[in-house]
Amino acid sequence: MKVNYNVSAMIANNALQRNDTLLSESLERLSSGLKIANAKDNPSGLAMSRRMNSQIEGLGVAGDTSNDAISIVQVADGSLSEIQEILQRMNQLAVQASNGTLTDADRETIQEEVTLLKEEIVRMAETTQFNGQSILDGTFDLKGYATIGDSFSGSKTDANVKVINYSDVVEAGVYKITGIDVSYMHLTGTTGVDKQGIFFENGSDKAIKIERVNADGTTSSYMNNGMIASINEDVLTLSDSTGKKIDIQIDRALSDTVFVDLTASGAMTMQVGANEGQTLDIRIPRVNLTTLGIYNLDMANPEGALEAIEDVKGALANISSIRSRLGSYQNRLEHTSSSIDITVENMTAAYSRIMDVDMAEEMTVYSTQQVLSQAGTSMMAQANERPSQVLQLLQ
Repeated sequence: MKVNYNVSAMIANNALQRNDTLLSESLERLSSGLKIANAKDNPSGLAMSRRMNSQIEGLGVAGDTSNDAISIVQVADGSLSEIQEILQRMNQLAVQASNGTLTDADRETIQEEVTLLKEEIVRMAETTQFNGQSILDGTFDLKGYATIGDSFSGSKTDANVKVINYSDVVEAGVYKITGIDVSYMHLTGTTGVDKQGIFFENGSDKAIKIERVNADGTTSSYMNNGMIASINEDVLTLSDSTGKKIDIQIDRALSDTVFVDLTASGAMTMQVGANEGQTLDIRIPRVNLTTLGIYNLDMANPEGALEAIEDVKGALANISSIRSRLGSYQNRLEHTSSSIDITVENMTAAYSRIMDVDMAEEMTVYSTQQVLSQAGTSMMAQANERPSQVLQLLQ
């Protein structure tokens, strides 16, 4: 038996410290509810869980973004629905004005209402906003720019010639349009209706040709599948059987080469995923009297009333097409939102398996460590008493 060095007490103390450390760790897990409370608990698991948590948090925001996009589409569709109702009223008035029993005074009264309805369409298109941003004025439509000249590098912009629309299937790039030869008319009708339009000169619609300008300056034929050139008021439309279409507004006589630079960008980009590139572009076309083809609408005479029936019918078809596109966006966004919710649910379950502690299992561990700690404390006391037993040998 020894007095100076109590090895038994040292052994008991080391065991007690280990048990106390394990007890503290178990208590930390129970109080926090986390299996990995510190990086030392599971370094690789912590790295995986943090990356997974970042994905979950990003998907949560993406879900909110998708719902915001749905709201934008609903706001736009609501305004377009009212514009469509206005056009339906215009259609009724056009049919009424075509009736031969009406006098010119009656038709002028009808035209007064039509003028006010046209102004309301313009007002609604300009004032429909979401979060302070106008959404029916072409802000979120694909952008394109027109210039006039013999070569693209030397061409200049002209305020009277501009691209107002083109279809999704038209690739981004620079296009050269030759053979345009149109005259221009701008006058005020008997009822004060401002009218404007362009007209082909000498069958020039057959001579119009469009070519794509390549990076090296060469050109290649484009829209060569039965391209058709048509005019609606002051808008020249070039289209072919594959769905390619370019609309150019021309407000002057023109017989020059036109270059159009189509960017294929400008749509509203919504982040619908947690990672880069997981976006959805929402294209909301410009809505105004020119794009609807009713700028010249005048029912003050029988001829104008008959023309108005077809013009309003075309405007209704245009609005229906836009609303159909917006409806498709909304369906897609709703599916996206549902997909995000399911992904977040499953990823959260996986994250929980890594990070969350099993309380029942951990309580068993805690109880065991608590008993061992108590036993260690008791044995430490017994070991400290052993040197005093040497006194019995000295008596």
